[in-house]
Amino acid sequence: MSAATALSQDVGKKPACEALGMPRATFYRHAGRAEAQGNGDACRPIPPLALTPVERQEVTAILTSERFQDKAPYEVYATLLDEGQYHCSIRTMYRILQSNGAVKERRRGHQRSHYSKPELLATGPNQVWSWDITKLKGPAKWTYFYLYVIMDIFSRYVVGWMVAHREQDALAKRLIEESCVKQNIQPGHLIVHADRGSSMKSKAVAHLLADLGVIKSHSRPHVSNDNPYSESQFKTLKYCPEFPERFGCIQDVRAFGHRFFTWYNDDHRHSGIALMTPEQVHYGKAKEVTALRAQVLSAAFEGNPLRFKGRVPKPFALPEAAWINKPSAEYIGV
Repeated sequence: MSAATALSQDVGKKPACEALGMPRATFYRHAGRAEAQGNGDACRPIPPLALTPVERQEVTAILTSERFQDKAPYEVYATLLDEGQYHCSIRTMYRILQSNGAVKERRRGHQRSHYSKPELLATGPNQVWSWDITKLKGPAKWTYFYLYVIMDIFSRYVVGWMVAHREQDALAKRLIEESCVKQNIQPGHLIVHADRGSSMKSKAVAHLLADLGVIKSHSRPHVSNDNPYSESQFKTLKYCPEFPERFGCIQDVRAFGHRFFTWYNDDHRHSGIALMTPEQVHYGKAKEVTALRAQVLSAAFEGNPLRFKGRVPKPFALPEAAWINKPSAEYIGV
């Protein structure tokens, strides 16, 4: 813009804009701003249809009168119109009130709580667990069974699950306590993450985690990405070919759960853990499985090197870490 301004003084505005490929409207707009900033006394001219100072005072007196001081401009405008009076538009009433500092939010301000983003890192099993509750349709409309599931985010191993007729903090407390005992969790070595459901935030669960020396973590409100492992596991559950439209009774749910979670832990080759089963990763069999796969691929290469274009194939590597909202490099230690 400075180049166009300097050139316009020598060759004129139109040639200067054409030479620099600048629209003249842009040139005049910036020139007008610069002129207004340079002239501190410059002010916007009064529109010809604007209210006169006397009319503004009259409207102000009406709006602040005892009759209308507690009414909105919409009500004042309609009332005066019904009485055969018209002074100005509703928007002008608001402008006059605003110029006098009489427009503000009367409701008590609601300041939303600040929720920090959870950043959890697991480099091995039993470091971070994720748990959630999902509803399963019962035999009749509006009837449900509640499935509680706790899984390890590093190995994807389901360390505990249960089915109940309702969602209750006492049931969640019992499941978490039993899972910690089965996995021999030591104080200070585990983080349990969940969303902000009533059972997850209950005092009973919070006190249990404190007694066990387990750190609790919660998702931010309305942020489903903060609990991705449980959500993904529920999708695998409900997309299972054997998953029925409805369950006849709670015994049917438990029978299905035994079959599904046995398959999920022991047979399901998970793409997120190098196509290994959660049981293999959770109980330290990953290196042995990887070494065996490497031997098989090496033998296949020796049998037909051309098929692999001269490069020995390698098995998928197990990820070194799993996280919820990838922590910063300082936290990871990179």
